[in-house]
Amino acid sequence: MADDKTTPDPKRPNGLRSDEWFARQDSYGFIYRSWMKNQGHAARMFDGKPVIGICNTWSEFTPCNGHLRALAEHVRRGVYEAGGFPLEFPVTSLSEPLMRPTTMLFRNLASMDVEASIRSQPMDGVVLLAGCDKTTPACLMGAASVDLPTLLVSGGPMLSGRYEGRTLGSGTDVIRFKDAVAAGTMTMEAFMAAEAAMSRSAGSCMTMGTASTMASLYEGLGVALPQNGAIPAVDARRQALAFEAGRRAVQMVHENLRLSQVLSKPAFANAVRLNAALGGSTNAVLHLIALAGRLGVDFGLDDWDRYGREIPCLVNLMPSGKYLMEDFYYAGGVPAVLREIASFLDLDQPTVAGTTIGQGIADAQVFDRNVIFELGKPFKPQGGIAVLRGNLAPGGAVIKPSAATPALMQHRGQAVTFSDADDLKKRIHDPGLQVDANSILVLKNCGPRGYPGMAEIGNLPIPAKLLQLGVTDMVRISDARMSGTAFGTVVLHVAPEAAAGGPLALVETGDWIELDVEARRLHLDVPDDELARRRAALAAFQSPHTRGWEKLYFDHVLQADQGVDLDFLVGGSGDYVPRESH
Repeated sequence: MADDKTTPDPKRPNGLRSDEWFARQDSYGFIYRSWMKNQGHAARMFDGKPVIGICNTWSEFTPCNGHLRALAEHVRRGVYEAGGFPLEFPVTSLSEPLMRPTTMLFRNLASMDVEASIRSQPMDGVVLLAGCDKTTPACLMGAASVDLPTLLVSGGPMLSGRYEGRTLGSGTDVIRFKDAVAAGTMTMEAFMAAEAAMSRSAGSCMTMGTASTMASLYEGLGVALPQNGAIPAVDARRQALAFEAGRRAVQMVHENLRLSQVLSKPAFANAVRLNAALGGSTNAVLHLIALAGRLGVDFGLDDWDRYGREIPCLVNLMPSGKYLMEDFYYAGGVPAVLREIASFLDLDQPTVAGTTIGQGIADAQVFDRNVIFELGKPFKPQGGIAVLRGNLAPGGAVIKPSAATPALMQHRGQAVTFSDADDLKKRIHDPGLQVDANSILVLKNCGPRGYPGMAEIGNLPIPAKLLQLGVTDMVRISDARMSGTAFGTVVLHVAPEAAAGGPLALVETGDWIELDVEARRLHLDVPDDELARRRAALAAFQSPHTRGWEKLYFDHVLQADQGVDLDFLVGGSGDYVPRESH
């Protein structure tokens, strides 16, 4: 009778990827183990224990992630308890508040760092520690390209800001205060006094900005443990979550549960529906499309409109509402929202917790209906991201209805154009600017190639002279992004961008533009022959960058409708073990 036992791989006697480093009985194994032992690791740590890499985006330059060094210790304890071998490693950290010209320029670079670090080193599983806006998608994109057993732990949001008896939300209230100063209704002294009161604990933005949106959506995708999205950074339950993530990472290695088994097309559909209910950031559109591209999942811009269109906004959080992430957690967090929209979800999708989405939310409850509304009685009737198309955006553009002014969702107005960010800053508050409340502000050359990096300047400021007349919103159109903390009737991500020769480059001041969100239409009312004449006279965009990362980025970045990844990063390379280094 034939032996039905599988013959062990001599390179992997314990069935672990790390065996190819630590289980060797030769000079290579000597080198790998001996040098690691100079950190005090006992010999038994190299005897078939799953090696869990703790990928840490901690940096003092990244305030949102400034506490991740301490959080990593809780992950480490969980790995040890489950019988694993935790090894922490640093990767590029992207600071939304500090980095210039924009962190989006470096998201793909950071993802390459994560991918290379994981693949080149003896890891069997990974815990990703992230928080600030671009660190989260960068980590998951890089990890997805290797596809080991992986889960993500977010740093969590800050505590709510407090100033003179009122609650402050990061980003959202900065925009309001800035407009108030420009309108003359707030003094500069009061503006400066508010800054210390806004960011009063460790963590990321406490509004439903990009950081909290991504932390929440990755919970909905199934790649983070329940309540990852909302537990405040300084709450002890965030530390307990990190501990459980360390334990779970070891179990995932034994189960061989990889990201590709979790991140399917239905999982992305679930995330889009969750984003709609949350009133989440428009930046999530780019990040999820790019992540899907790394895994070969057929998921694109039209899926955002298709899956999110039926879901109303249920969560009363800034910038769409008034509450903050701390309130959201106390109200029930992401599991409570998922249960509210359960009838729209694929509840059989697996998660890194070892359960399905449906099992994970079976006992979820809503504790505050002022924060999380019922599906049948939503906070706002329109959630999600509306995808617009037309001769001005043949590749698509997006708008966030929950943060827009209803009266402007169908609008016809004349363009007031700005050739780039410098032109905008120079002229937007000029008293002589020919603009009124019905005008449509149009910003060019701020997309992936044009800025470069697609900066968060798409929510163009309202001209000061209009603010002084009481105007609080206008239709604004650009190929740029906007912060997830921002609000307004803002059309973003116009593709192709102006710098790539898109129709946005042809718009001139005085042109009539029609916006119809319900019809998903964005139309430049200029005859085709006139547009052809303008195109013939249009000079090609010239990038000032001739070397380094910026040139590589400019030469290879994809457009917004493709997730702004680099063309050569689409698709993963797997977890192969590279050849020996000596």
